[in-house]
Amino acid sequence: MPTPTLLVLDAEPHPRLGRLTGRARIEHTDAEGLAARLPRADVLLVWDFTSRAVRDAWPGEGPRPRWVHTASAGVDHLMCPELAASDTVVTNARGIFDQPIAEYVAALVLAMAKDLPRTLELQRERTWRHREAHKISGTRAVVVGSGPIGRAIAHTLGALGITTALVGRAARSGVHGPEDLDRLLARADWVIAAAPLTDETRGMFDARRFGLMQPSARFVNIGRGRLVVEDALAEALAKRWIAGAALDVFEAEPLPPDSPLWQTPDLIVSPHMSGDTIGWRDELGAQFVELYEQWASGEPLRNVVDKQRGYVPGH
Repeated sequence: MPTPTLLVLDAEPHPRLGRLTGRARIEHTDAEGLAARLPRADVLLVWDFTSRAVRDAWPGEGPRPRWVHTASAGVDHLMCPELAASDTVVTNARGIFDQPIAEYVAALVLAMAKDLPRTLELQRERTWRHREAHKISGTRAVVVGSGPIGRAIAHTLGALGITTALVGRAARSGVHGPEDLDRLLARADWVIAAAPLTDETRGMFDARRFGLMQPSARFVNIGRGRLVVEDALAEALAKRWIAGAALDVFEAEPLPPDSPLWQTPDLIVSPHMSGDTIGWRDELGAQFVELYEQWASGEPLRNVVDKQRGYVPGH
């Protein structure tokens, strides 16, 4: 059997694939070279998970890889109608980011409840100003997105004494369906967006949804930027429809310097870092190598994405 060709859509630093020496013919490409190299590849590793090059290159002529793996939880950056309709298997990095993101959400919740951004600002000003903070134990949270990341968030918030409701694509044991979302939003102190980006979830947090929330509620998005209508969120904060928000993902990344979100009141902006802990790239590389060994041995792959739904189903 000929040695399979593994094509890597690269980003710095490169993945560590030494364990595949002699087991795969490894080629590297940037976005510009992807279309020309795709027909020769058996496997595509989308290491540059911020690139949309796969969407542009996939519809071209010639054979396509039998398997595509993206080093990310979301797959919206690479999915196009031609890939969705093909026989190519798509896998993602499910499992790598769950707990780090849950910890980051907990940190944001604590920071907003305890007014830490203002404390740091006053410290820089050398101003002593006593305030009272919120107790989070006994508050309510809604986590929209019932996959592994959403469940890890719910578990971590629960450890802080927050009662958490999960909302998923369909109702099941322990998970509310979309029909319950509006009712839950109206009672929530914390609303966490952790859903994949699909046709159903795009723009789901709009002016109407922010209008349903309590004036004391706070909103966090660690899912996908396009889950949120950013102008509507900025208006909700400016008009005090909600008390605060934190965004780690945005419609345009990096967030442009002239974006009004930088100066939106009571908004914490972070640069898409909620799941990125020290050593995360090594974990992503090791996960791919394990999946490659499964694939090469003919074993069923883990983390197989339902290409119509846009996520790994069944969890």
